[in-house]
Amino acid sequence: DVQLQASGGGLVQTGGSLRLSCVASGFTFDEYAIGWFRQAPGKEREGVSCITSGDYTPYYKHPVKGRFTISSDNAKNTVYLQMDSLKPEDTGVYYCAAPRTVTSGALCLLNEYTYWGQGTQVTVSS
Repeated sequence: DVQLQASGGGLVQTGGSLRLSCVASGFTFDEYAIGWFRQAPGKEREGVSCITSGDYTPYYKHPVKGRFTISSDNAKNTVYLQMDSLKPEDTGVYYCAAPRTVTSGALCLLNEYTYWGQGTQVTVSS
């Protein structure tokens, strides 16, 4: 079974940093993109950052460009999301996910992602 385990969330002040981890199992890790998504209270889930398989090209949604960095460690089947200069609007539950096919997922399109982890809460206080 495909499993994705997100961790690393917490409470941080504005301007602080957190590093999220997503450990994947049950599929060939280096053949699929992995994405990070978030959902704030009362809002729809949205893409944050994704990384492709093979060439590990990162993709960032506009609100996090220049502040977040996604990376992949194939030896550990883990994708990281380093979040710096955090803002209160970054608050939400962060999920990692994998797409349904090996050729999709590069642009963090929500409807391409099929397999989801349980989420980790990130709270940024002002």
